[in-house]
Amino acid sequence: MAKSSADDEELRRACEAAIEDTKQKIVMSIRVVKGRGVWGKSGKLGRHMAKPRVLALSTKSKGQRTKAFLRVLKYSTGGVLEPAKLYKLKHLSKVEVIANDPTGCTFTLGFDNLRSQSVAPPQWTMRNIDDRNRLLLCILNICKDVLGRLPKVVGIDVVEMALWAKENKPTVTTTQRSVQDGPVAATVTESDLKVTVEKDLVSQAEEEDMEALLGTYVMGIGEAEAFSERLKRELLALEAANVHAILESEPLIDEVLKGLEASTSCVDDMDEWLGIFNVKLRHMREDIESIETRNNKLEMQSVNNKALIEELDKLVGRLRVPSEYAACLTGGSFDEARMIQNVEACEWLANALRGLEVPHLDPTYANIRAVKEKRAELEKLKTTFVRRASEFLRSYFASLVDFMISDKSYFSQRGQLKRPDHADLRYKCRTYARLLQHLKSLDKNCLGPLRKAYCSSLNLLLRREAREFANELRASTKASRNPTVWLEASTGSSQNVNAADTSTVSEAYAKMLTIFIPLLVDESSFFAHFMCFEVPTLVPPGGVGNGSKSRNNDDDTNDDDLGIMDIDDDDDDGKSGKNSAELTALNESLQDLLDGIQDDFYAVVDWAYKIDPLRCISMHGITERYLSGQKADAAGFVRLLLGDLESRISMQFSRFVDEACHQIERNERNVRQMGVLSYILRFATLATRMEQYIQGQSRDLVDQAYTKFVSIMFVTLEKISQTDPKYADIILLENYAAFQNSLYDLANVVPTLAKFYHQASEAYEQACTRYISTIIYSQFERLFQFARKIEDLMYTITPEEIPFQLGLSKMDLRKMLKASLTGVDKNITMMYKKLQKYLTSEELLPSLWDKCKKEFLDKYESFAQLVAKIYPTETIPSVEEMRVLLASM
Repeated sequence: MAKSSADDEELRRACEAAIEDTKQKIVMSIRVVKGRGVWGKSGKLGRHMAKPRVLALSTKSKGQRTKAFLRVLKYSTGGVLEPAKLYKLKHLSKVEVIANDPTGCTFTLGFDNLRSQSVAPPQWTMRNIDDRNRLLLCILNICKDVLGRLPKVVGIDVVEMALWAKENKPTVTTTQRSVQDGPVAATVTESDLKVTVEKDLVSQAEEEDMEALLGTYVMGIGEAEAFSERLKRELLALEAANVHAILESEPLIDEVLKGLEASTSCVDDMDEWLGIFNVKLRHMREDIESIETRNNKLEMQSVNNKALIEELDKLVGRLRVPSEYAACLTGGSFDEARMIQNVEACEWLANALRGLEVPHLDPTYANIRAVKEKRAELEKLKTTFVRRASEFLRSYFASLVDFMISDKSYFSQRGQLKRPDHADLRYKCRTYARLLQHLKSLDKNCLGPLRKAYCSSLNLLLRREAREFANELRASTKASRNPTVWLEASTGSSQNVNAADTSTVSEAYAKMLTIFIPLLVDESSFFAHFMCFEVPTLVPPGGVGNGSKSRNNDDDTNDDDLGIMDIDDDDDDGKSGKNSAELTALNESLQDLLDGIQDDFYAVVDWAYKIDPLRCISMHGITERYLSGQKADAAGFVRLLLGDLESRISMQFSRFVDEACHQIERNERNVRQMGVLSYILRFATLATRMEQYIQGQSRDLVDQAYTKFVSIMFVTLEKISQTDPKYADIILLENYAAFQNSLYDLANVVPTLAKFYHQASEAYEQACTRYISTIIYSQFERLFQFARKIEDLMYTITPEEIPFQLGLSKMDLRKMLKASLTGVDKNITMMYKKLQKYLTSEELLPSLWDKCKKEFLDKYESFAQLVAKIYPTETIPSVEEMRVLLASM
């Protein structure tokens, strides 16, 4: 027989190494094959792919207790054993040998703590029956010793296993464990891994008694009938003995029966008494329960009545209207001295109304008639108070403004510009700020008419202040009016050089904005706070963003502090729609508050335009600076006002630009003009003045004007030059040169003018090239026409064939050279005189003559190369000789 793996010391050590961290002791280790069987329709057992495994039985002692485990170990990639699963033997409920395996080596172990009992347990297959019996016997011994019970065994006879253990009983070295090791008396030793048979399933004495009992009977196969007869005789003898015993015990039975009858009579009496007592007790129990029920109801009723009285007291307290508050709400005064009482009454009324609403009041009370009546009474009080307060505030706003308008000292007068001061007005209005806050909480709809009344009254005051200030500002500003005609051809070229200083106009406009823009922003912010608009922060830190100006020190630095809670900037997303609606309503109210004041600003702009149209540039920059500083939501109308002012200024400046363009175009209708056109030189003066007026963001406005001016100038120049084609190039080059000379300094610092400077330079070069070619061809036309004919023929025939063409023979070449180059110095002199004759700008003559000489040399050099290629035997004056000749002239 092959050696069992249970005796493999190396396997045992490998298992101990795999679980060395668990402090468990290996009792037995044996190699098995793991499979998983499923029952098919045919009832036969199928197998999945078999996997090699090692089953190890281990124990762990802890005090007086010993725990037993069944470990499943598998082989890793490197062939090293590693733990796979762990089962506690205390949960082992069944050991079943698979009947479908003819070898009997396959079995399953059933545990009662597995999560899924529907999944078939794994099947373990041993090498032979001996290994199977070794493992199962060891498991059963451990269960009996450690757990004190045996699992259910199916498919194998326990007696058969005991006989196998007896036959295969080896020499066992028993080891007596200490008391601490628990109740296991003997197990398989570590040295020889032998099966333990100290405690078999049937003890030795029981086995000997069974053998002795069986030995008393001779049960041979041939003596079956005799054995049957023997059993019949013994059965008859036993029955006879039983009947005899019964007959002998009859007197005793009679006495027992008499005693039973007496006992039965007593029991019947006792049962009757108990029935009577039970009925009485049941009646008493019912009476007690009825009394307890009535008592509980009375106690519950008492508690409920007490709680009801308390709740009714609270409700009555809520429903009671204090007499002082009722008097204040229905007929009290709104004087400043009484405002604290009015505010307290408003707070009480708001709390009382809120306390009668379902979220703050128990829903069961909401439909009580007293609550409904009290709610109606409070609503009536609220309506009365809101109506009285609204009427008072509307008349109060009107009276404040009427008082200020009737006092002329509030406004600018002749010889005296007065800054509007609304500190006293805001102080008086601030007295009623908290009242407005409470009116909003009581009835939001009442704020609409109040806001309109406030806007209507204050609008009259603001428009009066702006009108008086603008009139006095224009009257006190002294400035000479500059003409608006800058580029007209009929006026002198030096009319605008010494134009009057009109800076006071821009200063007056800036002063108007400096005084009124902060005032309007402050009024808008105060209005938004005062009239309880729920919008984000109204004024940015540091006051109005107006460029370099700051809020005047005379203003109250806390004008917007109304003594009420500031609006929370950190609103969540749920309030965004509400804030948007509030902002829309605020902008509509600001339109009513400030509408009409823009007319006085427009009047100042139109007045400044009439004095000096170019001042629109500086005013545009000033307006843009103020516009970029208005970021607060309450300044919405102020932004619109500044935007309209900017549009008005741009429109006026565009009007000036259009008029100047018409002046340029009128040059086209004049008689034939020679020399530099007047608007070319005047534009440089105009551009210089415009650059002086640029402030802030007005660069774009000026650049657009430059683009329109120069485009019209160049188009008109081209049209004028076409009136006489003979002198077209002279007019173009002189005017483009003058444009470059006059704008040289500005083009270095203004990118837009630099672009037109380069455009003029290109046009100048083109005009020079055309005019110089005309001068050269007027004296040497035959020479260069001959060269052009040769160049044209070289595209179609070879150079050797050209001398044989009509008009291009060597004789024709000599005739042409004689006619063209005889007295060449005189022809060059004629070129210079023609150039000098038609040129009105003497400063351009040297540069044009140099260009003319260079162009002539380039053309003559090309001609000389053609002659050397086509007529190699002919001689002509060399290029160097011509260069020397031209240099000497």
